[in-house]
Amino acid sequence: MTLKMNSITKAVVVVVLHMTIVASLGAKLLYDRAHRPRVWVKTASVDPDLPIRGRYLTLSLQVLAPDVKEELSKDGYTWTPVDLSVENNQLVAHRATSNSNLTVNNWGRGTVQAGPAVYSLSPPITFFLPEHAEGPWLKRGDELWAEVTIPRKGPPRPIQLAVKSGSQWRPISYR
Repeated sequence: MTLKMNSITKAVVVVVLHMTIVASLGAKLLYDRAHRPRVWVKTASVDPDLPIRGRYLTLSLQVLAPDVKEELSKDGYTWTPVDLSVENNQLVAHRATSNSNLTVNNWGRGTVQAGPAVYSLSPPITFFLPEHAEGPWLKRGDELWAEVTIPRKGPPRPIQLAVKSGSQWRPISYR
């Protein structure tokens, strides 16, 4: 009987441990969403490249990078490590002061035109869609935007999507 009780006790401890880990991750994400900056960012959908099945969009975020200098590599791309912040209600990337796994790239645009430099954030972020939800199909001239939370470290976390048609703004509801 004690052997059986020991294995049940161990199983309960493992279940409680797993539930604690999942709950702490959920609590951290909810805390970040409530206390970290949030901003709407223009996006472009790129081909998904995940080995999992499901409905999701891989989004490349557009960021301003005023202090990133153009230094093209041989293949015509710029990859500069950056840290993110929200300034004047826009997502801004500054040259990284520490180890950062986020980079911006210019996708071979050459030199920057006058005005603030606009880049793509890498890696792209993933937005998972509910199973039976309609996708955010865009018409010519429409722009896809994502509201994201900016954590202290790591890539932005997507909250919701919206479509902008001219001056009209339409948040996409998946409920």
